[in-house]
Amino acid sequence: MSQPSAPESEKKKSVDVTGADLPLHCPLPSQALWNKHPRVFLPLGQQREARCPYCGTLYRLTGEATPGH
Repeated sequence: MSQPSAPESEKKKSVDVTGADLPLHCPLPSQALWNKHPRVFLPLGQQREARCPYCGTLYRLTGEATPGH
């Protein structure tokens, strides 16, 4: 099953998140209702960032992660 692709304009969107936002998922509760898609949990790798496969939003962790996340 293939993932839906986001329009090129949405792939440029980025959001800074903190340890309080972990575990990270997209969409975040603060995002507009019309912009929602199925919730997907996003693992943050060594680069401390992850991209949503549905909407293309890039999430970047700022600060430190809380223990256990």
